[in-house]
Amino acid sequence: DGCIKAVGQADVIRNEFSEATFERIIDCSGKCVLPGLVDAHTHPVWAGDRVHEFAMKLAGASYMEIHQAGGGIHFTVEHTWKATEDELLATLQQRLGRMLRAGSTLVECKSGYGLDLDTELKMLRAIERARKSTDIGISSTYCGAHAVPKGKTATEATDDIINNHLPKLKELKLSGEIHVNNIDVFCEKGVFDLESTRRILQAGKDIGLQINFHGDELHPMKSAELGAELGARAISHLEEVSDEGIVAMARAKCAAVLLPTTAYMLRLKQPQARKMLEEGVIVALGSDFNPNAYCFSMPMVMHLACVNMKMSMNEALAAATINAAYALGKSDTHGSLEVGKQGDLLIINSSRWEHLIYQFGGHEALINYVIVKGKVIYENERCEAMSSY
Repeated sequence: DGCIKAVGQADVIRNEFSEATFERIIDCSGKCVLPGLVDAHTHPVWAGDRVHEFAMKLAGASYMEIHQAGGGIHFTVEHTWKATEDELLATLQQRLGRMLRAGSTLVECKSGYGLDLDTELKMLRAIERARKSTDIGISSTYCGAHAVPKGKTATEATDDIINNHLPKLKELKLSGEIHVNNIDVFCEKGVFDLESTRRILQAGKDIGLQINFHGDELHPMKSAELGAELGARAISHLEEVSDEGIVAMARAKCAAVLLPTTAYMLRLKQPQARKMLEEGVIVALGSDFNPNAYCFSMPMVMHLACVNMKMSMNEALAAATINAAYALGKSDTHGSLEVGKQGDLLIINSSRWEHLIYQFGGHEALINYVIVKGKVIYENERCEAMSSY
């Protein structure tokens, strides 16, 4: 049934299953078995890359300067409007394949480059089709409040989402046409303020969506306090979170999804991972894969978390497995090797799991097998030709 039947010492398991037959046995001598990685924050559905903006950032332009000049999210929105659902699906499947080969077996996927109802639904349908046609696990997020559409105020955009987008989403959820798990808002100065964010998140919660939103990234907005009050499952970014917000999140068991790629690429101050961990916040990690932070690899995210956010390797592994699964409401089935949980695992070509973090960008020759629901989905022949690290 794709679930783990036993975990423990080899001789005990051999005795217990001495009569069983297996369609495949993998010799893991000198290797290491880990839970499949969980990427708790991605934007993988869009058309038109922003490679030209990378040069602008390197020359000193800020995220909001590029955004206000018609770049950033608005640039991607225009290209995504023009793309067909099939085109979006094809690129999404390619990107998910690259995430899978880097060890991710469960990925959160957001809409958010449509901003109008039809394009947001086009993106969510592409995510739904990918969920049915690919092996990787998907947690789907409606992120229609990713930016204020051109020609609208934030209040008008908020009213449109609450009065038009969410009722349609509820109808499609009930009919089984689209499965959406989470609701997201970009709560930020110049985007959606605290009150608009509250209204949208509450309306999403009312139709059965988990609250999982962008907060306190570029300016302190008291997003963490709001999330804790609304019973949010997770809040992402948090570079500018207040001390009170950290305490509130710990009390509310609201996960902090930290995104070291974003702080690194935008040269922002790093999220306060150490302070959050000391206060008892559930810290998770995500790649924030999007046109602004083009990273598929959770092993590289873990490495950045250790070096730039001062997390230990143990903390980073927990943040990219069990805690990331918690942030998506899936920690009862994913994120650790336990009897009854889904059989999602990695086998790496080393007897020490730390190599997955230590080798920056080395995962391509280190991850030997990726297994989802007990089936080998990816087998890396390069590992077989190399002795264990």
